[in-house]
Amino acid sequence: MHPQSPVPGRRATVEGMARSAFTDDALLGLLFPFWQLVIGACVLGAVVVSVRRLARRGPSRMSRAMIVTAAAIIGLATIGLLLDSWFGGQ
Repeated sequence: MHPQSPVPGRRATVEGMARSAFTDDALLGLLFPFWQLVIGACVLGAVVVSVRRLARRGPSRMSRAMIVTAAAIIGLATIGLLLDSWFGGQ
């Protein structure tokens, strides 16, 4: 009998520990797409509410908001590409 084994007559292995950790995360793996769906629904709701409010304020604010949003998207995409090229190629 080995002193580290939880079951008499069996040796504890790293492979057994890895399987145990994997099965513990299986439930989280199944729930992960659900949480993505919940977060996506919240973001969609926020966008719909903000677009409705912006549309009520008139076309001049709507065009300015579209320009600011486009600039933010382009800026974030550029930052993401730069960070990926600097740190992703390791």
